[in-house]
Amino acid sequence: MLADGSSGSDMGLVNFLLGRKLATSEGEERKLNTIEGVPAMGLDGLGSSAYGPEAALTILIPLGAASLAQIVPIMLAILMLLGVLYLSYWQTIEAYPNNGGAYVVAKENLGSWAGLLAATALMIDYILNVAVGISAGVGALTSGVPSLHPFTLPLCLGVLGLITIVNLRGTMEAGLAFSIPTYIFVASFFAIIGIGIWQVMTAGGAPAPVVAPPHIPAATEGVTLWLLLRAFASGCTAMTGVEAVSNGVSAFRDPTVTYAHRTLTVIVVVLGILLAGIAYLAHVHGIAAMDQTKPGYQSVLAQLTAAVVGRGWFYFVAIGSLLAILSLSANTSFVGFPRLCRMVAADGYLPRAFAVPGRRLVFSAGILWLTLTAGLLLTVFGGITDRLIPLFAVGAFLAFTMSQAGMAVHWYRRLTEETARHRTRLRLAINGGGAVATAAALLIIVAAKFIEGAWITVIAIPLVLGALLVVRRYYDQIERQLDDSTPVDLGSFEPPILLIPIKGIDRLTLKAIEYALRISPDIIVIHVRTTTDPEEHQNAAELRESWRIRIEAPAREAGFRPPRLVQLPSEYRSVAGPLLKYIADVRRDSPSRSIAVVLPELVKAHAWDYLLHTGRAMRLRRILLQHGGLNLGVITVPWTLEAPQPGKIIAEEEPEIAPAAGSRAKDQPVMR
Repeated sequence: MLADGSSGSDMGLVNFLLGRKLATSEGEERKLNTIEGVPAMGLDGLGSSAYGPEAALTILIPLGAASLAQIVPIMLAILMLLGVLYLSYWQTIEAYPNNGGAYVVAKENLGSWAGLLAATALMIDYILNVAVGISAGVGALTSGVPSLHPFTLPLCLGVLGLITIVNLRGTMEAGLAFSIPTYIFVASFFAIIGIGIWQVMTAGGAPAPVVAPPHIPAATEGVTLWLLLRAFASGCTAMTGVEAVSNGVSAFRDPTVTYAHRTLTVIVVVLGILLAGIAYLAHVHGIAAMDQTKPGYQSVLAQLTAAVVGRGWFYFVAIGSLLAILSLSANTSFVGFPRLCRMVAADGYLPRAFAVPGRRLVFSAGILWLTLTAGLLLTVFGGITDRLIPLFAVGAFLAFTMSQAGMAVHWYRRLTEETARHRTRLRLAINGGGAVATAAALLIIVAAKFIEGAWITVIAIPLVLGALLVVRRYYDQIERQLDDSTPVDLGSFEPPILLIPIKGIDRLTLKAIEYALRISPDIIVIHVRTTTDPEEHQNAAELRESWRIRIEAPAREAGFRPPRLVQLPSEYRSVAGPLLKYIADVRRDSPSRSIAVVLPELVKAHAWDYLLHTGRAMRLRRILLQHGGLNLGVITVPWTLEAPQPGKIIAEEEPEIAPAAGSRAKDQPVMR
């Protein structure tokens, strides 16, 4: 039995799944370089190259074949906005080399409320990114293997579980584990785009597809500005991962800014090439989006790959890498979300558990909460990408806008400095332009997607913001109650009155009494009678007689004041009620004395022990702490069923001294 209540076999399973516990000093060597950083933080951006263009083409379905003429200009507008974001976040990383996410930038330059709004938007976006990325990956799988379509949701939840376990092992492990599919994906689709463009050049602009794409249905609507704006809004989902690098600069090794800049550059350049190439070749080959909910669905990239290289082995390599990159694109959120939660929790707006590193130096609470909320979203929406896309991008672009506005204020304040004013003005123009551009895109996204489902995100943002404020209010109340600058009062230092609730006289009771006698001479042992059965009265009489022989007489002989036995009736079979009443009586008779309840407790060695015992001591301890008053202490005296094995915990935390600790543990007596 280990100190945390887990058995050795449990720890073996945990070590197998998550790896050994890491020391704090190992944190620096776990940090990322560019090769590991691109898979760890760029999967969202790279994977969105698949569902971004497809989301735009899905909105254009009513145009029929006319949609092909619109996708290229829409994608050019998105690429221009991507360039603005790239320049803006390049500057953000340089200005905030520790962590330059939207929360920090907005909080420091626009105020705490603006920072919380940015954090709220980012949290929601990170959760949606997990759901959208995984559903898009599974959608790619079911388009290649239609027989798996009925199992969409279980597949989504399975992928979510896999990504969770990998990230609980550590950020570096996630980057290494996902690097192979990432670079296979990039190489495959760079090759497909290159081959496709070569075919266009050699065929005079009209290449024959190797596998013709499905027929495009007839148009049901004409081209309107509103429809184009809606397509632009959906296509903007391709940019939702750009923030991740600036939000996770601290994950990079020294020099952090250099590695962060390189990683951001690789992600944006690769994403830009993929978006431009996919849009152009989709236009050339006449590829439109299909309804994911209907049989025979093929993703845009599946149609494009078949049209360029056919359905041979390379097709399956490319689509397999696409499936992996889409499913694993959620990893960007698993890197960014816990770090964001850590910063928010450090400021008191989230439970403090979010700021505590886990066994692998990652923020496990944030990872598990992200898994829970994303899993709930996938379940509610059935794992279908088209149902989740309308909720997407609102939070991301709100965070983009807050971050860029905060950086504009940052550079405006720097203008008061005498040196490098021209360079500062240029930076102000870049971030100011980025704020205007992303704000305009945000308005378009909200207007275009509001009825389709973006209203859920718009409502969720103030709700989450309210929850953060409630958490901060809770911590502020505790801090006000605990704040006291007066020195410790040692004027009246009497030993406490000790109360020991018992069920009978056994080794557990004797150990508690022996422990209490070392603390105070004033000990009252309380036996609560919970029934009126004649046999209970007989047992009570036997207990009193045993008490005189086994407790009182030995105590007197040893020179101690004998503990007093008090037997209390309980009409409703409760121990807590009579005990609290008795505590009130003791407090009234001795108002200046502190009181402590000594609880004998059996330590459970196995999970099934909790099913075989009532857990009375644990419940009683909780009630006493909550209702016993400020001058009541609770002391737990344990009895272990199996020998303590501290060596296992020491081996887990400090492997280099484990043998010595283990040898000392073997010399300890086993208590039965």
